[in-house]
Amino acid sequence: MDEENPEWSDVDFANAVSFSGLPPTLQAKLRGRPKAAVTKERITIRLSRDVVERFRASGEGWQTRMDAALQEWLTTHPKGG
Repeated sequence: MDEENPEWSDVDFANAVSFSGLPPTLQAKLRGRPKAAVTKERITIRLSRDVVERFRASGEGWQTRMDAALQEWLTTHPKGG
């Protein structure tokens, strides 16, 4: 028997509530965040160690900041140039 995940008793099943029976606010939390309108593409890229270390050192959200830095670069460099 797994002490952290014991088998349900008849009482447990009797007290269980289906997902649709939960309050909408709790359902939303359990589903996770909604899919973004604009999604990003997962890629593999090799970057200089110092670049990655600097962005990581900036804390949580460093990948989003790196994306923003690249977006900014795109605005200052014309296509094909």
